Order: sequence, then structure tokens, then C-alpha cells
Amino acid sequence: MAGRKAEDEKTVATNRKARHDYELFDRFECGVVLTGDEVKSLRAGQVSLADCYGRLRGTEIWLEGMHVPAYEQGDKRTHQPLRPRKLLLHRRQIASIASQVAEKGLSLVPTRVYFTHGMAKVELALARGKRRYEKRQSIAKREAQREIERAAGRRR
Repeated sequence: MAGRKAEDEKTVATNRKARHDYELFDRFECGVVLTGDEVKSLRAGQVSLADCYGRLRGTEIWLEGMHVPAYEQGDKRTHQPLRPRKLLLHRRQIASIASQVAEKGLSLVPTRVYFTHGMAKVELALARGKRRYEKRQSIAKREAQREIERAAGRRR
């Protein structure tokens, strides 16, 4: 799902720091349980995935730390911007994720929030945290690749 973007997808927020801090593996498209005001805030592009993560609770997966500010015309008194939000996946997918998290010590990291066919979705990735030297290596590799592309561009 991550490799192909449909024309009717509208990305609301991406977690760019996830690629830097984690080595990302499998990705899953999840529905997310939201209130009406939260959907309006998402459509306005107001969401933050900083310090956001997925957590297994029994046979369910919850998204914690996603900040959705109150909708401007909505009821601000009852709005909780950092409440845990339930993610919607098939039972087999949840079982697969749970086994990989338990056996391999992987984490659940949201990489982006988007709308497809009018529904809010979260792309969740299984990830392993990078160590400091691995981060430096990936930066050096990316810089070397850019330099190669620049040199190839000058030759043409």
C-alpha cells in the first residue's frame, strides 16, 4: 500500500522523523476511530504525529500521543487533544503485528495520516530503533548518493 498512491488520497500529516529514528519494515493501512470534531480538524490539516506511537492492548491496537487540536467551530470544553484512539485492523493483521512486536522487539510507529475515499486512515509501520552510529551511516549514505546524482547531472 505504501508504494502506490491513489489520486484520491490526501495526505494530512507525515512523520518525517520516523525514517531518521527508525528502520521501517512492514506498513499497514489502519482506520482510526475519531469524533466528528476531530475529523474536521484533520481535514483542516491540524494534526501532529510527533511523539506518537502504537500500543497493543489485548487484542486491539491503540494510537497514543497523536495531537489533534480542537476544531475552531466545535465544542472546545469536551475536546481531549491527546486521547488514545483505537485503530481498526483485521484480526489476522493484529495477530501478525502482535507476534512480531513480541518476538522481534519491534515498535509501532505511525508514518502518515491521510484521507482516502473520504475516510481518515493512519499508515502504521513496524520499526526498530536506530542507534546513533546507524543514523550517522544513513546520513552519510544519503549524502554520497546525492553527490553521485549531482555529478551525473553535470556530465549530461
